[in-house]
Amino acid sequence: MKVKIVNASHHPLPAYATPMSAGMDIRANLSEPVVLKPLERKLIPTGLYLSLPEGYEAQMRPRSGLALKYGITLLNTPGTIDADYRGEIGVILVNLSSEPFTVNDGERICQMVIATHCKVAWLAVDSLDDTERGTGGFGHTGKH
Repeated sequence: MKVKIVNASHHPLPAYATPMSAGMDIRANLSEPVVLKPLERKLIPTGLYLSLPEGYEAQMRPRSGLALKYGITLLNTPGTIDADYRGEIGVILVNLSSEPFTVNDGERICQMVIATHCKVAWLAVDSLDDTERGTGGFGHTGKH
């Protein structure tokens, strides 16, 4: 699938790291480093603008290495970039560690997965069919 992209950054276009990767690394587009203090969150620009086809979204997801090694993750994850959004993609990073973390220009800050989605038409009813699970919610299956 071909997708139109404007790359206003000075970094390469997002690319798959391996042939079977689902996500593409997204880089910070910064004029100077950004320091995230413990528990601080900031919007990090990417310099990327997309035009996705109808029925698709771009999902912004954390990078496991940043999360494990430094406690850096995304808020509102997965962040959704809708097909009709034409603004710059920004990434909300948060520092969940007890140490400051510096985000540098060009650093891989998250990954983007392009996914399809469905639109639903609600059918209002008075009751739902029974299932084995029924109304069992959080932790209903117990601990094994």
